[in-house]
Amino acid sequence: MTESEASKDFIRQIIADDLKSGKHTSIITRFPPEPNGYLHIGHAKSICINFGIAEEFGGKCNLRFDDTNPAKEEDEYIRAIKEDVKWLGFDWQERLFHASDYFEQLYLMAEQLIEDGNAYIDEQVPDLIREQRGNLNTPGSDSPHRDRPAAESLDLFRRMRAGEFADGSMVLRARIDMASPNMNLRDPVIYRIVRQHHPRTGDAWCIYPMYDFAHGQSDALECITHSLCTLEFENHRPLYNWLVEHIDLPSKPRQIEFSRLNVSYTVTSKRKLLRLVKEGHVSGWNDPRMPTLSGLRRRGIPAPAIVEFCKKVGVTKYEGVTDVAVLDGIVRDHMNASAPRRLAVLRPLKVVITNYPELAAAETVEAPNHPGNPDMGTRLVPFGPVVYIEQSDFMEEPPKKYFRLAPGKEVRLRYAFNIVCDEVIKDDNGNVFELRCSYDPESKGGGGRKVKGIIHWVSAEHAVDAEVRLYDHLFTEPDPNVGDDFLDHINPKSLEVIQSKVEPSLADLTLEDRVQFERSGFFALDLDSKPDALVFNRVVALRDSWAKIQAKG
Repeated sequence: MTESEASKDFIRQIIADDLKSGKHTSIITRFPPEPNGYLHIGHAKSICINFGIAEEFGGKCNLRFDDTNPAKEEDEYIRAIKEDVKWLGFDWQERLFHASDYFEQLYLMAEQLIEDGNAYIDEQVPDLIREQRGNLNTPGSDSPHRDRPAAESLDLFRRMRAGEFADGSMVLRARIDMASPNMNLRDPVIYRIVRQHHPRTGDAWCIYPMYDFAHGQSDALECITHSLCTLEFENHRPLYNWLVEHIDLPSKPRQIEFSRLNVSYTVTSKRKLLRLVKEGHVSGWNDPRMPTLSGLRRRGIPAPAIVEFCKKVGVTKYEGVTDVAVLDGIVRDHMNASAPRRLAVLRPLKVVITNYPELAAAETVEAPNHPGNPDMGTRLVPFGPVVYIEQSDFMEEPPKKYFRLAPGKEVRLRYAFNIVCDEVIKDDNGNVFELRCSYDPESKGGGGRKVKGIIHWVSAEHAVDAEVRLYDHLFTEPDPNVGDDFLDHINPKSLEVIQSKVEPSLADLTLEDRVQFERSGFFALDLDSKPDALVFNRVVALRDSWAKIQAKG
């Protein structure tokens, strides 16, 4: 890591200066998720910063689960978080920790605070404690228990641990400053009684530390040098520092904050994401419309594209919103370079080639797997007397400069033949359901007359049925949080499911494969897909059609 590289953002500059001055000989960072939900794209930025910076400077990054609230934590979330971090390309190796690893040490630290006169037991009800803390314009008022003798508080704290008292009957508070302009320093609660089975410690504990108490001390126990977190913790830093200074600890970590990753047409609040799941607005945490990493992965977005997106957003102190189109563009670039091309007709319209030889042997046409990369080779695609084309590639009464299929018009079927539309067949309601066309047998592979219109197709005899899921933004507003309820902005057209026809080679795709359906977009198999029932997700369209959709209303 050169000095010029390190100066790209303020965090890297701080770390470079600390190493240069000898304050640290190596660095250790950490990613400390709470296992009460699935990780989302905002977490991806934190993962990339903590793991990425440690890697750049030859340091280490710990994965530590903040499991201090057993009422909301589940093993499912722990498994999902591990999978997401690995998917993004990062490895904590042997450095997997939990706040619960330190419950005994944290408890003894709390006893030290009590003995030093820096913490006390408060027996008031939670509502009264909140009321006494005041607000931004009014200082707090002291609890009647604030000057309780240390020995009495210590006895009560030990009896709390022994399970003598009911949930909510008392708490341990740090004794700091009830008049502080920073609300976090107004004698914050650092321990509470919670009789809840813990996924790792079982029923060994009935008191649990608060996040603000456990976090800094866990950092110190792991000798974290730079505790990198998002800006909402900036006001918590004075408390972080106060606790680190008032407890005997093996190290003194430094907390540094950076701006969150906010993306348009997206919510990243765990509470709101949980509501989307619980109320059935999406199919689950890994619904491809969700901003969760599991949802993005299921949709087919490649992990390197997310990492590049996080790098492009950068590390700043300024909150902002990044247009989701930036992510879409990066995803397109990644997939455009590597995704093989395939023929798929999303909304089929039947075309019968009336002059095709009745007894012709099975015919194939040669198609490149990637027109821009000859090294990816070619494939043979079956052709026959009946094909499907896109409904949108035919107009009975076309406007001027319309170069696709219309009565009497000639187009090229990509990689195959030229056809002319001779007859339009309609149902009783006047809807076009079949076209009768003639073809030029001399035009195979680019011969014959040159035409401006080129459309894609699949052979009806050989086509494979597939369910295709077309995704759009989950919300209609760039900022879904405006108004009374973010659910008011749910996009009713965020998912469209259609029955399509695809070329037979797509039946051999795996969940890891990504392809471009020519002229349609990039697609991946969904987890629901089965060998005899293909299901494809559109990862991203070839171009952003959102503005056009909005304009049409």
